[in-house]
Amino acid sequence: MANILDYIRWRGDLTFTQDPPNPVDALIFSALVYIRYGGRVESQPTVPISLTEAAEDFFAGDNCEALVRVKNDLTLLRLAADSVRFGSARLCMYQDQLIPEQETQFAALTFLLDDGSMFLAFRGTDSTLVGWKEDFNMTFQQTIPAQRLAVRYTLAIAQEYVAPMRLGGHSKGGNLAVFAAARSSPMVQQRILQVYNHDGPGFTKYLMGDPGYLAMVPRIKTYVPQSSVIGMLLEHEEPYTVIRSKTVGLLQHDPYSWELMGSQFLTTEEVTEGSHFLDATIKTWFAEMTNQERNQLVDVMFALLGTGGVDNAIDIFQPKNIHAYVKALSGDEKMRRVLSTEFLGLMDAAKKTRAKLEAERKTEKLLEEGFDV
Repeated sequence: MANILDYIRWRGDLTFTQDPPNPVDALIFSALVYIRYGGRVESQPTVPISLTEAAEDFFAGDNCEALVRVKNDLTLLRLAADSVRFGSARLCMYQDQLIPEQETQFAALTFLLDDGSMFLAFRGTDSTLVGWKEDFNMTFQQTIPAQRLAVRYTLAIAQEYVAPMRLGGHSKGGNLAVFAAARSSPMVQQRILQVYNHDGPGFTKYLMGDPGYLAMVPRIKTYVPQSSVIGMLLEHEEPYTVIRSKTVGLLQHDPYSWELMGSQFLTTEEVTEGSHFLDATIKTWFAEMTNQERNQLVDVMFALLGTGGVDNAIDIFQPKNIHAYVKALSGDEKMRRVLSTEFLGLMDAAKKTRAKLEAERKTEKLLEEGFDV
């Protein structure tokens, strides 16, 4: 089945004036922001340059593979930059911040399109441990630094460019896009056409009744793969569309695995039973923990990872780091107690969830057979 790379090969000869931006285009912009641009995009952020020019600068540098999330990002950039549709999009206002002491990872980029609109793309979690810690902080903090930066970024773009806008992102980037739209002023909200959340987590319950969020709900387009885990986390008020993926499990979080036909995602009615089970289990687990307990768990988890000197998430399971974790656990009784207690809590939540789902299935079966329950 086709994916976003095939879409560019097929649809790349049409401008946005000829064929307006659609949800597949939004996913492409949300993937392009993962690239760590240098050259003029970084050095002159207020001077728009075309994606074609930005790609020339990027590929002229050394070790390009180190500046992308996955190798497919390189293919995406080449195809998009060579196409009529994306190559003429002008990039501006690039921001890329990593502030370990504030547990902050944030990046955003604006694409000015030939139809007179613009797309604000927010980067999802990168491979840094700082970025992962910030994500976990969402479970007990009402707001995280990246969300506040996303609001400031959106307001700055709205002041700089008077044009209709779309916001979007993948993973945490989708969460940032929704938050930025929800917390923008009513005047800015009037200019927002759509907000795209591609398998991004939701929010703690406090935002669900926020007037700004409720005003944006009809314009929020949330997409999750059929075995979604990340996108089902926390709370969502808006409905979501389930997309078919050619991979399984957590690998479905990869936007290159999402299937489409022409300019439409291939969809299915519901997430898988496994996705539903994990979502319900995690929600039950969180509901039985106080914010203080969630905070303590996150701090202990990342303190443990820090004992291995890990800065990058891909290094977590290196043998030398695992040895460091074991050594740290053997010498820290409090760390062992916290992790053991919360792990048992997770197992208990899983048992409760399984029992609840089995009871619901039995009730549904009885109703289908005509029994009054």
